[in-house]
Amino acid sequence: MSPSGYTITVRLRATPEVHASGALVSAVSGTGAVITGLDVVDPGHDSVTIDLTCTTGSPDNGDAVKAALEAIAGCTVDQVSDATFLIHLGGKLEIASKVPLRNRSDLARAYTPGVARICMAIYENPESARNLTIKRNSVAVVTDGTAVLGLGDIGPEAAMPVMEGKAALFKRFADVDAWPIALDTKDVDEIVRTVELIAPGFGGINLEDIAAPRCFEVERRLREKLKIPVFHDDQHGTAVVVLAALYNATRLVGKEIADLRIVMTGAGAAGAAVAHLLLNAGATDIVLFDSKGAIYEGRPNLDADRTVLSTRTNPRLHSGSLPEAMVGADVFIGLSQPNMITADDISAMADQPIVFALANPDPEINPVEAAKVAAVVATGRSDYPNQINNVLAFPGIFRGLLDAGAYRITDDLLMSAARAIADAVTDEALSAAYIVPSVFDATVAPAVAAAVMASCERDAG
Repeated sequence: MSPSGYTITVRLRATPEVHASGALVSAVSGTGAVITGLDVVDPGHDSVTIDLTCTTGSPDNGDAVKAALEAIAGCTVDQVSDATFLIHLGGKLEIASKVPLRNRSDLARAYTPGVARICMAIYENPESARNLTIKRNSVAVVTDGTAVLGLGDIGPEAAMPVMEGKAALFKRFADVDAWPIALDTKDVDEIVRTVELIAPGFGGINLEDIAAPRCFEVERRLREKLKIPVFHDDQHGTAVVVLAALYNATRLVGKEIADLRIVMTGAGAAGAAVAHLLLNAGATDIVLFDSKGAIYEGRPNLDADRTVLSTRTNPRLHSGSLPEAMVGADVFIGLSQPNMITADDISAMADQPIVFALANPDPEINPVEAAKVAAVVATGRSDYPNQINNVLAFPGIFRGLLDAGAYRITDDLLMSAARAIADAVTDEALSAAYIVPSVFDATVAPAVAAAVMASCERDAG
């Protein structure tokens, strides 16, 4: 995690002599922390109250900072606040009214008796709910808490901060109103039925952090049942951004996707979706590894989803090790776990190797080491270049789907979204350190939304 994730503010009291001596700065710097603020809250004559803010690099360093300050004669630490915890206090979301309620007339239109006319209009024409309620701009972010970030099965309540964050990103980047729905069940039937029951209040469903293979069935069944878009971001959002990054990486090194030899680790939700989309984008040679080794047609004990993958990947039926598969490969894509490959493995790849080490928070290889031998390196982290971040995809995809009033999510739609993301990086800006746009590039979400709407029009035609 980036050091900015461990920012603390220490409320302390010190004698004026200690404050003036520089002892506070010296003590904190001695722990390896970096002071970013030193604010006097109450000057006082005998005691100065100070808020000292610093980045610590790790939670343990925060304890070291406190101990170093308490060791100074004339200094007392009153409180240590973690900035990351502070922004989560009370949650990150709120409900706000779009209409004023200033007087009795406003109330009569927004609520009773006027609202009854709106209810009856929807009753007589259910399709009008899209225009007359929040449905036209609302998305449910649904999880069972079984595959949260790099944390795994931590349960629905512990997953809520991530779901709130997702909803905040929807609003920030595409002005979509999203709400976290954490379900206390791992049963596919219960998940599907619950989402089906709440669907009338939403214009779209974003499935999030549901473990494979359960997530595949949940998505498939909901898409069959609902007439609103159902999108599993861990699968398709990841696939879209990986494809966008690969479009630009190949543009940079002068290769074509159809000619690439691709090695992938991780055959879960994200890995399967990435492989599927790359194949539909023209890739012809993908060797995919799961925890038991290379997936190939005829391998014993493959589940249904991996059996399908085995028929579309690994054309040479490679059954050897990962390092052996890396020899002569053009691209490595990791969606698995830390320390899967080495610099020697990359050196054995073809000229101008491309490495996407996307395990979070610790990638399949240290990005600094990878960059010494690879032409292009991408990660899932924000503190290295080329972050493969789903926020480049899902806000614009849902914006386009909601605006189009569409719900079918096709491969054409996903590839169009990927191309829109890739095209946000101009020829002048394209470099080994910039193959995907910044998540704060304001042009990305509108471009993705426009591409999605155009795809929906083609699909409808």
